[in-house]
Amino acid sequence: MDNTVKFTGKAENYTKFRPSYPKEYLDYLVNECSIRKTSVVADVGAGTGIFTKSLLEKDCTVIAVEPNVDMRNAAQEFLNGYDKLTLVNGTDENTTILSHSVDLITAAQAFHWFDAEKFKLECRRILKPNAKVALVWNSRDSHSEFVMETSGICHRLCPNFHGFSGGDSSCSEEIFALFFKESKYDYKQFSNNLEYDLDGFIGRNLSASYAPKENDKNYEEFIFEMKQHFQKYSNNGKVIVPNKTNSYIGEV
Repeated sequence: MDNTVKFTGKAENYTKFRPSYPKEYLDYLVNECSIRKTSVVADVGAGTGIFTKSLLEKDCTVIAVEPNVDMRNAAQEFLNGYDKLTLVNGTDENTTILSHSVDLITAAQAFHWFDAEKFKLECRRILKPNAKVALVWNSRDSHSEFVMETSGICHRLCPNFHGFSGGDSSCSEEIFALFFKESKYDYKQFSNNLEYDLDGFIGRNLSASYAPKENDKNYEEFIFEMKQHFQKYSNNGKVIVPNKTNSYIGEV
């Protein structure tokens, strides 16, 4: 399936239930990449605009690049009122942005969908000299028993599940070394544990590209097993999902 359509029909759950990013990471990003009010940031693979919103709240100009029409329309609604936002129909390989015009490129929860070499060429085209690329993921703690059991349900019931974000082979250290200039990049990890009630936990899991949609044969079983899983670990109607925010920043 074309990566640009994998999230069709997922926009509502994505906007409602996907997590934001910790303040410590956002402060680090601003300092590391010298983000100012005059900065122009290209947020590539912007989805419904969760990370875009964090950038806009830093009062910089943001060009949000998103190829999926459902996700882009959701971003338009979610980000309504931000006058320093431009939403464009583009891809990692063709952002439609003017050459050498942006101070920073971000890709949040998105790089694993890209063709790394073609994205690198596009980054070089649109970045100003010496500007950086920031890749970031919210990733479940794979050593957690809770997360391992969640993964087991997905492996059984989601044919297109190959691991949670950051676990895909396209996110290997080798790929990062090839992507960043002279294999140099700054890696940092931030704690970002996530608390969900039942609706939030189900919605978060349904927002994934691999999760069954309502008319799929495994949908009801997926919901049932996730509910059972939630009940097993919940305390006062909530579960804590161990989560880390992983950041990679460098020149390309």
